[in-house]
Amino acid sequence: MDLLEYQAKELFRQQGIPVLPSQRIDRPTELKGLTIPFPVVLKSQVYTSARGKMGGIRFVENTIDAIAAAQAIFHLPIMGKYPKVLLAEAKYNAEREFYIAVALDSATRRPVLLGSQFGGVEVEAKLSKISQVVVTQEFSPYYARRLALKMGLEGKLLSAVTDIVEKMYRLFTERDLDLVEINPLAVSSNQELMALDGKIVVNDAAIGRQPELASLVATIPDQAVPHALTCSINLVEREGNIGVLCNGAGLTMATLDLLQKSKGKAANFVDLGGDYRHCCPPSVLQDRLKQAFDLITQEKSVKVVLVNILGGVASCLQVAEAIAGFLKWQSGQQVPFVVRLAGDQFHSARGLLAAMDVPVFESIDEAVLEAVKRSAAPATQSVSPPHGASQPAQTGNSPLILASA
Repeated sequence: MDLLEYQAKELFRQQGIPVLPSQRIDRPTELKGLTIPFPVVLKSQVYTSARGKMGGIRFVENTIDAIAAAQAIFHLPIMGKYPKVLLAEAKYNAEREFYIAVALDSATRRPVLLGSQFGGVEVEAKLSKISQVVVTQEFSPYYARRLALKMGLEGKLLSAVTDIVEKMYRLFTERDLDLVEINPLAVSSNQELMALDGKIVVNDAAIGRQPELASLVATIPDQAVPHALTCSINLVEREGNIGVLCNGAGLTMATLDLLQKSKGKAANFVDLGGDYRHCCPPSVLQDRLKQAFDLITQEKSVKVVLVNILGGVASCLQVAEAIAGFLKWQSGQQVPFVVRLAGDQFHSARGLLAAMDVPVFESIDEAVLEAVKRSAAPATQSVSPPHGASQPAQTGNSPLILASA
């Protein structure tokens, strides 16, 4: 998943990579309040290269010209895409242009540093001139300096490029990215460096670990969202009285087998999908859990809901918050829940649910047995919790039992 240039540069700025003063433009009239002194460059924000060749980058000297240029760019399709955002940026006089990148090499499954003294549009014609250094062990400044040396740099440029490559690599690892690219990396007359353009490719599986990236994705016009965030939730009906919610086909089948061995029968089940654990932001997780609970509890034959979720990127606490939110929203819901979680922040999740008078189990076997026991009990009969579990207060809320292995 690509970020737009202005978003990539915001991440550059946070990492200390030099970028020019800039301003996001959503409509041409915003240029009347431009805070950057002229001359400026207006850039179409689309997911493609060669914007300059297609008229998507224009230099302007005053407000009137800027508004006219912006109107033209907004109505200019580039590779079939119209920009919904422009970037206004200060003009920079470059004497030389380099190409620098940190990428994930799918063949070696290692990060690789790329660099060339031929940047900008020249890099495409000089692919054979791109130097590369594979990061085979724990990263150190040695790798960045080695790349700069292979590029033929020395003196002040050697140190400056080494420093930028180190920052790019730090951004690459901290944000779980597939690609960080600066093209061109401009060199001024006094050998100062400036990232004039930037490209970042986000690993789809990292979105759940990166809340800021998730928020960026949500604001990108026309950006495709990973399948795991958008796929529909399907309910499979059976003939028992226990609703089942799991994440992953294997975990679902194992849970159904445990139920059957314990003389329990599933009324229905929902599989959230195993991939959601790697790329699902907390807000999306809560929505998907709510949808799943709605589907499961609508069936009148359901006497208890068994939730078995293995946490990945989404912690036990995030899942517990989603469950607690559903129970508060469904204050009149009488179907008890038995929940099994495994993953980070389990103790925090247990504390959250205990504050709602929720008993806590630490065994999936106990959770399954409790679900079966509740499914067999008459609706008016209370079921005492197994040994070791806290007794919930008698309130109008649904009882909820959390188990974790």
